[in-house]
Amino acid sequence: MFNIGDKVVYPMHGAGVIEAIEEKEVLGQKQKYYIMKLPIGEMKVMVPMDNVEEVGLREIIDDDGVSKVVEVLKGDKSKMSTNWNRRYRANMEKIRSGDIFEVAEVVRNLAIRDAEKGLSTGERKMLDNARQILISELVLAQDSTEEQVEELLDECLG
Repeated sequence: MFNIGDKVVYPMHGAGVIEAIEEKEVLGQKQKYYIMKLPIGEMKVMVPMDNVEEVGLREIIDDDGVSKVVEVLKGDKSKMSTNWNRRYRANMEKIRSGDIFEVAEVVRNLAIRDAEKGLSTGERKMLDNARQILISELVLAQDSTEEQVEELLDECLG
């Protein structure tokens, strides 16, 4: 159960702050929703309180988590399939998991691959999405700006 003001992560969308808890009627059914504001893109998301477990809503990482993300970003590329389709699906699964460390791994691996061989349009888009998800959580976890976090990422990815 989360409260107003809690900083949470919504997998595939990124991190945000719960601004309100409202009861809304959707398709004739009354339900309580978390109203979440995502700082990047100024987007608002309604998350049904009953589906919190299913969608994987979780608290943002702490300072130890931030250090671990930095370690992952600075780490070596993990083994990836040479088959574009398999690689894309594996990376998508990691992003969908909502696990910040897996998202960081996707960012690192795709950034390294981009530097070595370049990326297809699909993988470039995936890298941009994964970066945004990572940035949104690090901005809230470190209480910093988007620019500062982008600098940190660029530093880690060399």
